[in-house]
Parts: sequence; structure tokens; C-alpha cells
Amino acid sequence: MSYKVLFLDIDGTILKPDHTYTESTKTAIELAKQNGLEVFIATGRPYIEIQDLAEELAIDSFIAYNGGYAIYQEQEVVNEPMDRAIVKEFIDIAKEHNHEIVLYTKEKNYFTAMDHPFVKKFNEIFQLRQNALFTDEVADQIIGATVLNIKPEDASLYEVEENIRMSQVNVEGATKAFDIIRKNVNKGEAVSKILHRIGIPKEQAIAFGDGMNDCEMLQAVGEGFAMDNAHPELFTYAKHRTTSVSDSGIYNGLKKLGVINKQEKAKPNS
Repeated sequence: MSYKVLFLDIDGTILKPDHTYTESTKTAIELAKQNGLEVFIATGRPYIEIQDLAEELAIDSFIAYNGGYAIYQEQEVVNEPMDRAIVKEFIDIAKEHNHEIVLYTKEKNYFTAMDHPFVKKFNEIFQLRQNALFTDEVADQIIGATVLNIKPEDASLYEVEENIRMSQVNVEGATKAFDIIRKNVNKGEAVSKILHRIGIPKEQAIAFGDGMNDCEMLQAVGEGFAMDNAHPELFTYAKHRTTSVSDSGIYNGLKKLGVINKQEKAKPNS
């Protein structure tokens, strides 16, 4: 099989818990590109907060906000803000149950509170910098959202309509956070739209992920890999299981498919 496109989650897939990546991960991405694959970052993180990593890895195509926004070589493919009314409903639920929410636009990360200890911890873990307090004026610009300081048994409070599911963040120190996922707007839907746009069948697409926000993406491609450190339920959705993020998971997965081989070396300044 000749593969054409590669979708990579960030946290737990590219990045280790200490926010760094292994040399083998960078090499795997470089070799994939050299061998003709278009590489996408596919993350729940905001687009505005991933540019430094993208520049380091020389990646210029993205799925961000869990599929709410996608860019292919500077061309916008997906831009799906949430309905203003449902955003307000989420905020009301959070206020009633003493939760916090971060609501993402293309320009800022808007928090219902900035001084809560878990909010500070969340910002530190994900290195969020473009932060502000939420105001009603931006309620119609929200592309994605994460509920903070929430117990797993309370996550269903936010499933206020059939189209909403909650996904626990699979990052050490942030498991009291749940992403709000729309069933018609997610990483998998974004992958399908991108594949249609660039004319590549799913059989020629590969994806790697570790969280339950990746389940649709792993099924939208021909070769879906769950990292060994993945949420236990994700393995059901993956065709393959690879080694952990700290143990060359992306490299070993691409080697398994024959996209790269042991003898191959990345070209200088690629």
C-alpha cells in the first residue's frame, strides 16, 4: 500500500508528559514527509497554541479544537463554531455545579475563572498563553470547549443533546478535565473532509492517537494506531497498537507499515 497522509495527535502521541518529544518521533515525521506523506497535527489544543511545535516539526497543516477547525496548507477546510445557545447552557451547568470551562476561539482561550487552582494547573500542563476571561460577546465564536475541575460521574451533565459526548483528557494531572465533543464535528469528521478535499482514499491515510477524542479519527483512516499509553477504551477503535509515546510509538508504527525502515536516515535540514 502506498500511503499519502499522516494525522498525529499531540499530547501522549507526539509529546511526552514533560512536553518534549523523542528524537525518533521527529525523525519519523521527517522521514514520512520525505517519503511523500502529507503530515497533519490533529489535536484538541487551540490552533493559536500549537504554532511553535508545528514550526519545530515543519508541519503546516492542522486539525485543532478536536475537529472544529482545520487548515490544509494555509487553506481553511473546516470552521465550525458551536451554537451560541448551547455555549450558554454549558456555562450555566458549570456555574450550578462549581465547574470551570475554557472556551476556545481562533484568537483566545476564554475561561470562566482564571484564579482557580485547577485552571492554573491546566494552563501550565498545556502551556496555554492566549488567555482571557469569558464574556457573552464571544459566545458565537466558540469552536471548542473543555470542562475543568469535574468528576467523571458529572461529565454526563453536559450531554444536553444527542450530538454531544464527553471525552476525558488523557494527560497526567489533567484527568479532571473533559473535552466537549460534537458527534458531527470531531477529528474524524475533519479527517474525512480533508481526505475528500485532497482526493485521497481513507485506505491511504494513517493516524496515531491516545485519547478518546481520537476514536473517530482512528476509524476515519485505513491505518489507525493507538499508543501503548492510550486510554484503555481507545484500543477498541484502533486497527493497530504501537509502543508508547516515550518508546518511539510513531516511529515503530510507521516502520510496521513499511512507510520507513531502519536503514533510512532523515536528510539534513529537511
